[in-house]
Amino acid sequence: MEANVGKTDRIIRIVAGLALLSLIFIGPKTWWGLIGVVPLATAFINFCPAYRLLGFNTLGK
Repeated sequence: MEANVGKTDRIIRIVAGLALLSLIFIGPKTWWGLIGVVPLATAFINFCPAYRLLGFNTLGK
């Protein structure tokens, strides 16, 4: 796996993942908040499979 997630993209993914996970405990208290695990995981491993399929790379050169 070659890293393809840049610093800014990583920060956005962490914030979005935590916001989605908060739906489990705050607000509507729905299990849909577990979707937040996906952006968190891709942020921590610096790899997004969808980016590879689409040919994106926010990491830079």
